[in-house]
Amino acid sequence: MVAPKLIVSDIDGTLLDSNGRVSPRLRDALTRAVRAGTKVALATGRPHRWLAPVLDQLPFTPMCVCANGAVVYDPSHDDVLHRHELHPETLGEIARTAADVLAGRGEYGFGVERVGDSAFDPEDQCFLITPGYSTDLWDIGYGVVDVGELVSVPAAKILVRHKAMTSAELFDLVAPAVDPQRAHVTYSMNDGLLEVSAPGINKAAGVSIVAAELGIDPRDVIAFGDMPNDIEMLAWAGTGVAMGNAAPIVHDAADATTASNDDFGLARVIEQWF
Repeated sequence: MVAPKLIVSDIDGTLLDSNGRVSPRLRDALTRAVRAGTKVALATGRPHRWLAPVLDQLPFTPMCVCANGAVVYDPSHDDVLHRHELHPETLGEIARTAADVLAGRGEYGFGVERVGDSAFDPEDQCFLITPGYSTDLWDIGYGVVDVGELVSVPAAKILVRHKAMTSAELFDLVAPAVDPQRAHVTYSMNDGLLEVSAPGINKAAGVSIVAAELGIDPRDVIAFGDMPNDIEMLAWAGTGVAMGNAAPIVHDAADATTASNDDFGLARVIEQWF
């Protein structure tokens, strides 16, 4: 089996173990790959502002596809190279659609990820939420606004949050009501959070930009992931690998399965070549 020219990894649940760490074994395998001339990129639902704790664990600086493909970011120059945003009209339409579907089903809220220009932009200017949005422990900074202000500026993603549901349950309610010609709905965690991007924008779209700029054919790409927001990327890559901890629907989209993120799943595959 020929070594890949580009390795693309999701971050949470794939590159990182359950403690949020890149294992020494994986770090060494990726380093050997880079030294051999293979390119490495990360593809994540995270905004580029949330990359530093991950990049600090790597001895090289990978190109990053962020916000589920809406942003292509070069951390070596703190440069947003490409952005695909939802415009205010569409943001408002999605918020109204979700509100109609969720009416009478308990408390829910919305959030947006605005792109900004730098990973160092103030968090409370880029991550905005409505009062009903239930935050997580890692949401260390955010601005609270009403829905009108929330959707008044273009954004990479609009988030729909309902903590009393799983993400799959929320997806089954909201996604069928959203016109796929207007927006793309997915999720990357199980805790009642949907992520809505511009139509056709997903990790595959972002990674395809990176591969094209590197002159690498999709057939020479291997991609790893564990959640539904990885499905398009795994299908696009020449080889798509689902982590052992991946959701069943992700296994169905992949060409192969490896061990879990806590059992060196990513490293085990890369070590076949490097």
